Amino acid sequence: MRLLLGEIRHRKLLWLLAFVPLLFAAEAVRPDAHTLLFLVSVLAIVPLASLLSHATESVAAKTGDAVGGLLNATLGNLTELVIALAALRAGEFTLVKASIAGAIVTNSLFMLGMSFLLGGLGHHVQEFNRIGARFQAALLFLATVALLVPSAISEADSASAARFATSLSVGLSVLLMIAYALGMLFSLGTHRELFASGAEGEGAEGEAPWPIGLALATLAGVTLLVALVSEVFVASVQEAAESFGMTQAFVGFIVVALVGAAAEMTTAFAAARRDKLDLAIGIALGSASQIALFVAPVLVLLSWVLAPAPMDLRFWPGAVVMMLIATLTASLVTSSGRSAWFVGVLVLMVYVIFALTLYLLPPGMR
Repeated sequence: MRLLLGEIRHRKLLWLLAFVPLLFAAEAVRPDAHTLLFLVSVLAIVPLASLLSHATESVAAKTGDAVGGLLNATLGNLTELVIALAALRAGEFTLVKASIAGAIVTNSLFMLGMSFLLGGLGHHVQEFNRIGARFQAALLFLATVALLVPSAISEADSASAARFATSLSVGLSVLLMIAYALGMLFSLGTHRELFASGAEGEGAEGEAPWPIGLALATLAGVTLLVALVSEVFVASVQEAAESFGMTQAFVGFIVVALVGAAAEMTTAFAAARRDKLDLAIGIALGSASQIALFVAPVLVLLSWVLAPAPMDLRFWPGAVVMMLIATLTASLVTSSGRSAWFVGVLVLMVYVIFALTLYLLPPGMR
């Protein structure tokens, strides 16, 4: 416990943990103050995500490379998963799908572009392992194709089309999870030497791991807190979005994605500034591919148990186009194995175009 308190005292980001009890107090006193609850819940999720990230890395560091890689891959997007589960239970399928698409777009454009920009400001030209980047981009492209198919062939709102989309989504979810498992076997097992550069960077960049007992206790306690905070966030997000003039698509695409990935972004940006671009790219594209291949299928399967109705993988056409463009952009800018600051500017411009479009998008055009 002393180690955890010392970590909180020395990391300014964790000072935002004060907003966690403040959120619960505000909910008890002013349950109808949706805008206030929305803002405080966003501020509360950020430090909890940071703690989750460090606890996960500490557990992974104690379990060996193979199991550690599995834990990092499985729990790396736990914050986004918990938020999406809260929305799923509430039947907010639009928010869930927007958060899935937004996480893919945000990680592969904003996190990647900002890493290129920050790294390029301190280093004239940076080099990275092309194999790892192209591997993650290929996984992303596969997932984007799987998400495109139900949206492309199930435009009708008839009952038969809905049943077809639901059945197809279950089948695609199973296929994506199989591809995810085989991808991990390839990168962590049979061909791990091809990804050695990224693994070495991660070990050099990471913070000192906590003892396994503290890491497991923190992981369990913080997951519970994230779940409770997410319930408040989901309950307040719709009315708060209206008061800020934001559509639900913008909240899911931009706000939820940025908040959920805050801890990973901190690590990726620090790695890029220290010329460890393999680590930054691995975090950005690895997180995006994990959302697409693992989190989205898990949510589809769990919707049969937790949600008022099963959720399918039909996304509105604009979301599919943005995910496809983000995937192709990430593949294009990582194909050379070299980067400079202006590459980051170009990638960020694509993200800003998407964000501006979603913010100004009338609700009826979704």
